[in-house]
Amino acid sequence: MADLKNTALVFEKRLAPVTRWPVPARWEETESRLEVAVVFTSPAATLAAVRKAGVLAYPLNARISLLLPQVVPYPAPLESPPVLLDFSEHCLREIAAQSVVPTAVHIYLCRDAADTLQSVLASRSLVVIGGRKRWWPTREQKLARNLLRSGHEVIFIETE
Repeated sequence: MADLKNTALVFEKRLAPVTRWPVPARWEETESRLEVAVVFTSPAATLAAVRKAGVLAYPLNARISLLLPQVVPYPAPLESPPVLLDFSEHCLREIAAQSVVPTAVHIYLCRDAADTLQSVLASRSLVVIGGRKRWWPTREQKLARNLLRSGHEVIFIETE
C-alpha cells in the first residue's frame, strides 16, 4: 500500500477475507503476495468483475481485494458518508462471498475516488473494473482509463 498522507482519506475499514467455499490448503500454506484488485462500481458490475477476477486469480494462487472508495461530498464531514457503512459492508460481503478465492474487502471514506485508488494501489497493480458499455465515456470507463495511464494493468468488464 502506498503513502496515504497526500489524500483526503480519514477512514479505512478492512474486513476479514470472505469466501463461500472451503479455502484450499494451498492458500493457507503460503502467504500469497499476488493480489487482483476489484473496484466497486455498482453491485451487478462489481459481481461480474469479482467473478472475472476469480478466474484470473485462482490458477495463480492469488487473492482478491475488493475496494470501495466511498466518496463523501464536501459539505458533509468526511466521517459521515451518504451511505451507511454497515450497508456498504453487507453489500460488499455478499459480493465477496461469490468469489472462488479469498476476497478481502476494503472501504475507504474519501473526497476523490481516483486519488484514493492511486494512493492505496501498489504500482503496476492488476485492477478489474466492471461497468456498462456506452458509446460515451462512462464514469467507470474514465476511472479505468485513469488507472491505465497511471501504469496499472486494467481489465474492464462490460455488463448490460
